[in-house]
Formats: sequence, structure tokens, C-alpha cells
Amino acid sequence: MKYVLVTGGVVSGLGKGVTASSIGVVLEACGLRVTSIKIDPYLNTDAGTMSPFEHGEVFVLDDGGEVDLDLGNYERFLDVTLTKDNNITTGKIYQSVLDKERKGDYLGKTVQVVPHITDAIKDWIESVSLIPVDGKEGQADVCVIELGGTVGDIESMPFIEALRQLSFSVGQENFCLIHVSLIPVLGVVGEQKTKPTQHSVRELRALGLTPHFLACRSAQPLLEATKAKLSQFCHVPAANILNIHDVPNIWHVPLLLRNQNAHHSILKQLNLTSVATAPDLDSWTKMAETFDNLTDHVKIAMVGKYIGLTDSYLSVVKALLHACIACSLKPQIEWIAASDLEDESEKSTPEAHAAAWKILKSAECILVPGGFGDRGVSGMVLAAKYARENKVPYLGICLGMQIAVIEFARSVLGLERANSTEFDAQTPDPVVIFMPEGSRTHMGSTMRLGSRRTHLESRDSLTSKLYGDVCYVDERHRHRYEVNPEVSRVLEEAGLRLVGKDDTGKRIEVIELHDHPFYVGVQFHPEFKSRPTRPSPLFLGFILAARKLLQTHLSS
Repeated sequence: MKYVLVTGGVVSGLGKGVTASSIGVVLEACGLRVTSIKIDPYLNTDAGTMSPFEHGEVFVLDDGGEVDLDLGNYERFLDVTLTKDNNITTGKIYQSVLDKERKGDYLGKTVQVVPHITDAIKDWIESVSLIPVDGKEGQADVCVIELGGTVGDIESMPFIEALRQLSFSVGQENFCLIHVSLIPVLGVVGEQKTKPTQHSVRELRALGLTPHFLACRSAQPLLEATKAKLSQFCHVPAANILNIHDVPNIWHVPLLLRNQNAHHSILKQLNLTSVATAPDLDSWTKMAETFDNLTDHVKIAMVGKYIGLTDSYLSVVKALLHACIACSLKPQIEWIAASDLEDESEKSTPEAHAAAWKILKSAECILVPGGFGDRGVSGMVLAAKYARENKVPYLGICLGMQIAVIEFARSVLGLERANSTEFDAQTPDPVVIFMPEGSRTHMGSTMRLGSRRTHLESRDSLTSKLYGDVCYVDERHRHRYEVNPEVSRVLEEAGLRLVGKDDTGKRIEVIELHDHPFYVGVQFHPEFKSRPTRPSPLFLGFILAARKLLQTHLSS
């Protein structure tokens, strides 16, 4: 196994995940099989219990793993299916070591960070890197490892030591270290500053790791003088100093690396030049250039709870992008804080209330994504009502589907206090309830997670047609509340079509309105399996409906 380690310095949020994914894309384009591992040094066992404001969205895998959003980037860029073990956290490592200690596996020895924690990290990396993730048999050729955080963080020290040991044990020709750093430009001077990168590399070398490459993030392309200075003071050949400057869209990043011959240098370091081919990135070039040249926009209203950080809905944004490009459109996402639509907001913040409603009414389609907690729920209900009554295409995902059911029960069935027990435990008309198998005492990994089968009961349904006239779909889930099966009959009699259910035939997975251009709610998360070249069918239908092209698409 060949390892490519991507570390970061100076500041967080430099785009290590996109850099690691792009390196994987370039190596795949050279005919190699690539897998990925993300190391998150936080103590949480997984990302499942963290607020989206902390680390962005929680990405869900087929096996039910709740992981860092960077694994979503890996899956989208490399078109692979990862496992929860591809995301390593401090919590997982310590938990595994402590479990062994309790069993007596260490034979009475004093359990320490070195060697026991570091050995556990190495063993985890080496075993997970052998798991095929591309649907083929046998192990991958290269494993790209991204170390989260910034070099010098206390919490990442055991991982850096383990990776130092790994680099020594596998040998130089099987290990390549790429350090992502920032080259800032001070406004007054206007000079590209290399000192922060110098200090970052010095810190890394002091910990026993010497970078083979520098991936320098900057607003503008690096000057040759800047490269020469970095090479001299960081002991990295000038040819191995890669510049990842700002680009119109992230699909240009693999092309940037290819144009700087990064693949050639990495293959040489890993002694893979004899088995690799010239990189074929024609499809990436076409995608990047197509997006750059699009001029027609589609206006999408995103009514959510966590709009202060757009990474909270990263996969939804990417799925919209994939669908829009397939329709030769550019997404114009208008973010609406759900609470700004509520009646109370009209009194407390009238300007924000008026602006939110103006955006909603001017949108070509409305999307309500997933979320937890009661904040903003009333605003989401109003958005769903507006979409239903005014025939505006509506897509409700997870909570968004439950919102559509609550709104329908209140407005059409006349159940004014219809609600979810998540928001009102005493509601007389609980149309959304806590799942019987859920845990009320533990939060982590207790939801209905991962890929589950949804049976589409009618091939005449819009969802079935969009997926290609199928009778079932396998999509990823993440929820602990569900539509109350006891209200199914009344909802259907009133005109709400319950077209998708789980294996038991009781749990409602997909809802539709018949006399509407596109009013669909799904309990699952279709955004997690959307790919740049294979947009999610539901998102594609949603965008087509916004442009009144859906029926043409279905008939063709």
C-alpha cells in the first residue's frame, strides 16, 4: 500500500479536504485505484452528536456511519462508497484501546499513548486502507489520508507520532507527505508572505515529518520568487511546490494539480511511474468549463435553521449544483432563516420578515432540508403552505417531509394543533412521532441510519418515474422521528399520496401531491448519493419542475 498524507498548517479551513480529494482524482485519472481516510483529532466518537455550527453537516454513509463532511467530498470526487471506519477520531481510538485494556489484552502492561495509542492508530490505518471502496475486488493502490486540524494542535500529537512511525515502517517509496499551507498577502505591502509557511514546516519537521510537497493556498498564483524562497527555507524542491490559488469552482483544483505536473512528482515519490498512465481528466475539464460558461440562473429558496454556516447543508448545495449543471443552469440559492418567516418575526424584526417573504415569493422552487429542534418550524410550515397553495415546486427532505405532513394536516384536514411530538409532546394530533425503536437516553448512533430500502408502491408516482420506473430505491437515512402510521389512511383520503414505504409497509418514506407540478417529501437524504456526473433523480426533477421542463423530461 502507498500512502499520501495531507496535513495543514497556519490556519484551519484552508481546503485540505478538497486538496486531498483532488489528489485522489488526479491519481485515479492515472489509472490507479484510490481509497481515503479522514482523521479527526476531536474526542467525539463520531460527528453524529455535533451541531452543524461546529463542523458543518454530518455526512451519512451506507453503513450508517455519521462522519465528517470531508468524506462527502471524497465520495463525490472519487465516486467511491466509504465506511465509517474511514473516519478515525480520537474517541474511536481511545475507546478501542480501553476496551482491549478491560479485556486484559495488554497482559498487565501499563497502557500508554506510546506505544499503545500510536499502535492502534497505525493498525487502524493499515487495516482500513485494504478495504475496497470502488466496487471492485482487491485493495486499492493508494490511500490518501487527511489529518484534520492544524500542525501543532495538542490533540493531533498522537496521530502525528503514529504517522511518523508509519512513514518509517513502510519506507520512503511508499509514503508521500503533502503539507497544505497559506501564503497570505498583506494589504498594505502587497507582498506574498512565506514566513507563516516556514514556521509551519519547521513545526512539522520538529515532530519528525518532512514534507515532500507544499500545497500553497493563495488568492493569486504564486510568484516564482515566492516559490524560490519557500524552496530554500522549507527544504522542498521548487518543482514540488504546488500552488492552489482561488478558482471559479472547486472542479478546477484537480486540473490545477495536473497542469503543475503534480501527478508526475507524486508518482515518482511513490515509485508508481511504471504502472500509471497519463492523466485523463477530460470529463473534469468539461465539467469545470461548462459551469464557468453557464449564464442562466434558477432561483432556489432554501428555508432552513442553520443558514449562518452554509457548510451545514453542504451535500444539499452540491446536489443542487449537480442537478442544475445537468439542466445547463447555475443555482442561485437564496438562504432564508425559517424563523424570519414566522408571524412573531413580523413584530420583532419587521425588515427581516419582509425580506424573507419577498425572497420566498420570488423563488422558482422551495427546498426545506433536514434539521432537529423546534426553532424555525413555524416558518417552515408557512413555506410549505405557500408552495402547496401556489403550485411552487417543493422538495422536503427528512424534517422537510415531516413539515409538509404537519402543514397538510393543519390546513387540509383542519387539525389546527397537528404537530410532531418532537416540537409539542402534548399535541392532541401527533402526525409525526418518535420511532418506537429509538433511544430516549442516548443520542449517539441511536437514530435510523444508513442505506435503507424504500418500496415505491406505485410506478405511476413521480418519484418512481424520476428514478427510472423502479419499484424500490436504496437511499441513506438519518432520523429518529417518523410520520405516524395511524394517520396514513386519513392523509391519503384527503389527497396526500403516500407512495413510498419501508420493508414493513408501515413506515412512510415518500409523499407526493397529485395536482401539483412537484410537491415531494422524502424521509431519506437523496443528497448524500448525488454525484457530479449522476445527479440525484429527485433533485434533477425538482430543478426541471422549477423551469417547467419536468414533463418533457419524463416523456423523453
